[in-house]
Amino acid sequence: MTDPLAPLAALPGVAEAGEEARDALGRAHRHRFNLRGWPTTAAEAALRAARASSVLDGGPLHFSDSGEPDPVLAGALRVNEALEGGATALVDVWQRAPLQALARLHALAASDLTDDEHLGRPRTDPGVGRRLELLTGILTGGSRVPAPVLAAVAHGEVLTLAPFGTADGVVARGLARLVTIASGLDPHGLGVPEVYWMRQSGDYRAAARGFASGTPDGLTAWVLLHCRGLHAGAREALQIAQGAAG
Repeated sequence: MTDPLAPLAALPGVAEAGEEARDALGRAHRHRFNLRGWPTTAAEAALRAARASSVLDGGPLHFSDSGEPDPVLAGALRVNEALEGGATALVDVWQRAPLQALARLHALAASDLTDDEHLGRPRTDPGVGRRLELLTGILTGGSRVPAPVLAAVAHGEVLTLAPFGTADGVVARGLARLVTIASGLDPHGLGVPEVYWMRQSGDYRAAARGFASGTPDGLTAWVLLHCRGLHAGAREALQIAQGAAG
């Protein structure tokens, strides 16, 4: 059968960008501190990822001085805590029942933003449920493209589809992180691409619109930006490890 994502992997510069991201993440995992101390750096990576993801969805970087929790940041923190370190129950669920894992991501992200009856439930608009079924099937064995491309598709498709109507950006970035962990690209979740996307938020939003357009140029721009995020996130991981090592 034809791989549905093969054309994306063949877009100009994508293969090279994906390999550069993979190599950079490999270096982060091989840092001397991360050989044994990775739980410490994974916790810091999850925190930084959550804060950056919150900002991208219009939330704050930190809780207010009053200590009153912001619902967007609180949701992003729950999502990233559920993925922290890689070997988590959510990763196991993803490999067995990916739609259930996606619903869990939304329940974590949006529990302070919507009613309980809407948590984990996609919008009833025609085609939304079917597109999620197709997406999760492709991400969990329906394609053999490199993991950086899989993660970019997971991220871009959920951003574009906005399947839940609340916290879709936090869910999209959480799903991308889940794919990088489950695929073995970043098994301990040490990378922090979210910080790069936050710092380049204008380019991030423009590239997301390009992905939604479905044009070759738009798709290329999105996948390349996603790979740049993975590469920059690996550099962030090295900085975290170096700081932890003293």
